[in-house]
Amino acid sequence: MEELAKEITLDVSRAVEILAALIIGIAVVQTLFNYIIPIKRNSIRISKEELRVRFGSSVAVSLELLLGADVLATAIAPSWDDIGKLAAIAVIRTLLNYFLGKELKEIGSKE
Repeated sequence: MEELAKEITLDVSRAVEILAALIIGIAVVQTLFNYIIPIKRNSIRISKEELRVRFGSSVAVSLELLLGADVLATAIAPSWDDIGKLAAIAVIRTLLNYFLGKELKEIGSKE
């Protein structure tokens, strides 16, 4: 039973990582599409700030999902080494998310 729980947890962790990667991939495609297509057609373009806000929001969501996936993966069989790595990853991703959110708020307040 314990082995089944570990397998399910690991599968969920992988699924969350894949979801985060898909979100970033879709955001990249949308950003490129919204930046390049209007240039070629000489139509109204979305501002660079708006593009950054949209892309940054997707990255922020992905960072949160990846942190959750790391927590799930570490919960399976935590050694002190795994816990230390998780702590380092959590700090880095939390700081990235904090500063990204701060920048997005600044861009939003300018508009």
